[in-house]
Amino acid sequence: MARFGGSGDCVAPRWFGRWLYSHYQRLLRAGGARILDIHACIAQDPLHFRRLAVFLMHNFRVDGSLLERRGALIIRRLCVLLDAERVYRELSTILEGEADLDFACAMVQALNLILLTSSELSDLRELLKQSLVNAAGKDLFVSFYAPWCHSPMAIVSLCLLAQTYQHACAVIQSLVEEDINAKLLIQLDKLIRLLEAPIFAYLRLQLLEPRRYIWLLKALYGLLMVLPQQSAAFKILRRRLKTVPSNSVNDDQLKRTSSGNHYSPILNHSGSKITEDGDMDQDNGNLQNGFDFASLQQFKKIQQQHHMLAKSRAQLRDSSTSLLKFNVDMSMCPTWICSSEYQIRVHARHEMVPKAESQQSPTSETNKPPSRSSRRGLGSLADLTCS
Repeated sequence: MARFGGSGDCVAPRWFGRWLYSHYQRLLRAGGARILDIHACIAQDPLHFRRLAVFLMHNFRVDGSLLERRGALIIRRLCVLLDAERVYRELSTILEGEADLDFACAMVQALNLILLTSSELSDLRELLKQSLVNAAGKDLFVSFYAPWCHSPMAIVSLCLLAQTYQHACAVIQSLVEEDINAKLLIQLDKLIRLLEAPIFAYLRLQLLEPRRYIWLLKALYGLLMVLPQQSAAFKILRRRLKTVPSNSVNDDQLKRTSSGNHYSPILNHSGSKITEDGDMDQDNGNLQNGFDFASLQQFKKIQQQHHMLAKSRAQLRDSSTSLLKFNVDMSMCPTWICSSEYQIRVHARHEMVPKAESQQSPTSETNKPPSRSSRRGLGSLADLTCS
């Protein structure tokens, strides 16, 4: 028998845990919440919790429909039973070493949407909002950052949630042509609609102070520039930005944001000055309580891997299309043309023709037969003499 949990109210034989994991996928499809409750009970032990997280990610990876249809339900239920922060930290750690880039991107987008919309994760959102003034919030943000880099819009929404607006602006400006595709625009459309939800009410209220939150304003305008003008998301965001108080931002502030300097420091709980992105005003210039966002190397490195994967797939697709077209053309040819004997004869004939032309002596102009024009001219001259 194995006893899990501090209270001792969850007891199960060891063979039951092994049997449960061996039938995990089938039970997830059929069992519903009751099976998840049993898994959560066993996963009170750290070893079994890690195993549960690994099995969960494995089943999501091999069966994409499971993630689409039941992924949100499974993750939300586990967050209620096992603590949301614990579940998200463990899944983020696994995703950080994920080799399947497509699955990592899809999983991050699913986790990010659950984080932004689920009521079960409200405490986690509140902790992330305090990333600039709370050590626990900062640590949570850092643990999410690396896996969230698999999706540009996921990292932007995470920065908006944590109020690291300058870094959100930097991520938006780093987007290249390969990033702006249909998938990104779909994710961006979802983000724009979420900005109108109660979750981001604090962000909309911060727009009443554009001088203090100049990086937020610039990040939102950056998103507006990425969106197609005829899209519904563009119109929603443009209407929102029109409500920002006019004449509240001067040219000097825009120059400061363009040059990369922070603006409008905020006082944190210790009395030290902290900017929107968490840089402390220290005489020695060291970052102690803030995030070191001097470069986007981590984000760019992960996105470069996605670009290389997309490029290799495009090349493979083009080569496959060319090969298919060649096979179709050959299938339309008569059988005797496609035969190997005929191909050998044609190849030998092409090799013999240049040799024959090189061995042939050049003919003089006098030995050449007269052309049609010359014949026509001689005929006309004969007619004139006869006349």
